[in-house]
Amino acid sequence: MKQEKAVVVFSGGQDSTTCLFWAMENFSEVEAVTFDYGQRHALEVECAKDIAEELGVKHHILDMSLIGQLAPNALTDTGIEVADGEDGGLPSTFVPGRNLLFFSFAGILARQIGAKHIVTGVSETDFSGYPDCRDAFVKSLNVTLNLAMDGQFVIHTPLMWLDKSQVWELSDQLGKLDYVRTKTLTCYNGIQADGCGECPACRLRRKGLETYVGKKGGTVLPDGGSAEEVALP
Repeated sequence: MKQEKAVVVFSGGQDSTTCLFWAMENFSEVEAVTFDYGQRHALEVECAKDIAEELGVKHHILDMSLIGQLAPNALTDTGIEVADGEDGGLPSTFVPGRNLLFFSFAGILARQIGAKHIVTGVSETDFSGYPDCRDAFVKSLNVTLNLAMDGQFVIHTPLMWLDKSQVWELSDQLGKLDYVRTKTLTCYNGIQADGCGECPACRLRRKGLETYVGKKGGTVLPDGGSAEEVALP
């Protein structure tokens, strides 16, 4: 893979940024694609743009605003409250068809720029119940893309079987943990780095970081650092 080209589906969040660094380690050439689908905070797209520019990665931003027209959800409609699913239902942040469309358009882009590899940060371990983050879906779509475009694309999911603490561990192994923690935007309320601390995305991210740092014998501090003996408030 070292001599080949990859496209990273890139949101500027923890998972996709970790995948971007993973791809930069594993492919000779990497480009990123971000989808502007009318998400709550334009800052998410700006964050992705800033990271790609800082890392010297060619960046494509595609307009996918039609998603918000077709499938109202908490990520595109500020009138819908961000909430976990009840009684086994999907959370309000689920965007029907999002990854189906994103990966399909990433495949079309990959074909145009001569890339065989598509990298995405979906995970079946910490997937919030989203059906389009499952391994079976990704493998199925991989086959469909190859049939649809008569290609030999490979969709890579380096985080598929990792929980959030293991994602932090991977970013640390890549030497990028501090970068991922301070530069990315995961928060549903549009707050960069450690976020609001209250929304489901922030709680999951924080818990994973605390678990990983705890395994190393440290403690996560509110100011972004870690220490051996200082407890969180």
